Amino acid sequence: MRSEYLLVLTAIFVQGCSHGHGGAGKPQESALPAAKPPPKVNVIPVETQTVPNGEVIAPARLETNPNRVAHVMLPIPGRITAVLSKMGDAVEEGQPLLEIESPDAEEAQSSFLEAEAALTHDHTAASKAQADLDRLTDLLQHGAIARKDVLAARNTLTLAQASVEQSRAGRERAARRLQLYGLKPGITNQRVKVRSPIAGKILAIQVAAGEYRNDISTSVLTIADLSKLWVTSEIPESAIRFCQVGGRVDIELLAFPGEVFHGTVAQIAATLDPETRTIKVHADFQNGRGRFRPEMFGQVRYLTGTWQAPVIPESAVIQSGDKTFVYREDAPGRYQPVPVTLGKRFGNSFPVLAGVSAGDRIVTDGAIYLKAGS
Repeated sequence: MRSEYLLVLTAIFVQGCSHGHGGAGKPQESALPAAKPPPKVNVIPVETQTVPNGEVIAPARLETNPNRVAHVMLPIPGRITAVLSKMGDAVEEGQPLLEIESPDAEEAQSSFLEAEAALTHDHTAASKAQADLDRLTDLLQHGAIARKDVLAARNTLTLAQASVEQSRAGRERAARRLQLYGLKPGITNQRVKVRSPIAGKILAIQVAAGEYRNDISTSVLTIADLSKLWVTSEIPESAIRFCQVGGRVDIELLAFPGEVFHGTVAQIAATLDPETRTIKVHADFQNGRGRFRPEMFGQVRYLTGTWQAPVIPESAVIQSGDKTFVYREDAPGRYQPVPVTLGKRFGNSFPVLAGVSAGDRIVTDGAIYLKAGS
């Protein structure tokens, strides 16, 4: 009886041990590894674009075009009675900027009136001389006077006519002087108005109402036409061959990230800076909408010639050792690495010389994940 009891206990013990070590004796069903999600990629078609043959990139800044800047000076000494514009105002050509009260203006009016009176007097004298000559000529025909009297009358008429011409010239000079001052002839107590010689914005005012100015050689206002600016850059002498007058310029400004503007080379400096070994290049830059300001900074890209080629973004290019390739989409969700030969980089893109063609769909964002999973 006792032996049977021991046999039962032994059997139960063995069975329990068998269940307890089941993981080592018999493999249990393990959980399947989670399926790796496909990488997120962005696919775009390859497009043909205009590619530069050569280029140089340099820092640049915007400047006022010195050919479009006017320094306004007083035409006449006098007291400034009114300043009609403020700093930063937009003005039109011919718009009054200042008013001046000047004794020279009154003197110019007096000179004109005197010249006009002299012309009237000389006209009267010439008319009388002409009448005397006509009368004496008639008397000579009737034998009433000697020929010398007619000759003397003719000489008097000639002198009177010369005086008329001199007086007329004097009046024209006086009238031009009034015109220079912007005054109307024959009207006294006029104030001289200084007008804007160009359309633009007032950049500086160096005068105030109430001041008396004798110096007419010093600028009192500065006006600049900002509708067309200069983009100025300093190009290394080794790259100046990329710059040609009339050539195209691509411009990027810090104030407008992501935007590319265009200009035209207007001037290349005639001399080289011996310290920096650079040459200043100025390009015309349209600013009709007034978005841009002088002294803004950015960079310029000068191009020499262009050609058409398939272009791919830098993010699509994969480097593996000495090989360069991209992933081409052969079917939805199926990507094939394709070796490519690239041209010289421009901007953030490369022209493709061989490997893919316009219309092929390639992976841009996410291409690196495809490489890692291959």
